[in-house]
Amino acid sequence: MNVSALQTTDIVGGSYSVAFFGMVATTALLLLATGWVGRLWKLPVALAAIVMLVAALDYFEAREVWLAVKQAPIIYQYAGWMITIPVQVLTLYFFVATVAAPSAALFWRLLVVAAFTVLVRYLGEAGFTHAALSFLIGIVGWLYVLGECFFGQMNEIVSRSEDEVLQRGYFWLRLILTIGWAIYPLSDFITNFAGGADSGGRDLAFNLADFVNRIGFGLAILAVAMNAAEARTQTIGR
Repeated sequence: MNVSALQTTDIVGGSYSVAFFGMVATTALLLLATGWVGRLWKLPVALAAIVMLVAALDYFEAREVWLAVKQAPIIYQYAGWMITIPVQVLTLYFFVATVAAPSAALFWRLLVVAAFTVLVRYLGEAGFTHAALSFLIGIVGWLYVLGECFFGQMNEIVSRSEDEVLQRGYFWLRLILTIGWAIYPLSDFITNFAGGADSGGRDLAFNLADFVNRIGFGLAILAVAMNAAEARTQTIGR
């Protein structure tokens, strides 16, 4: 029997496959959409496509490991997050920049904080640094990103905008970063500090959550971009 075959009862392995197929399909859609949206929206949509592509490759690799040994070491999750999470944060930055560009300093702060947050969480989970300290630093980094989203320049720019579609899209994107991303520190806490057993449940939760945190995020970007293109076409038609 081929040990790499997906078994009917392997729900976690199946979730890897479904997530992988979803990421590939969303990547193709977003890449095609770069030709449909306006000039200002091409970069946010392209960045969302990059997130999907990296996530798809990460899922493909992790799925092969899961099928072989029935576990996926955390390095696979963090390898993907090291790229996708900073790029997602910058996607939101350029989403806002379609109205007015936030400062370049904010760009670099978001990039460095997002990458450092993923790195320090990995070091803690892998045992290279103190787990509790790394967990707390990761929480601070996440809260900083949320603070910029809710109270910083990006929020001010969107609030001053008269575009209701953009404001609604920003609301949902910000909600994903708040509620959707909460699963990551919550799972860390349960697994490392609350004595939670990890027999695939964590992998399954992450795989399902990524339908919102990655696919939903990308589709929300696309929906706003398409609505913006449609509104512009209607304005020209008048």
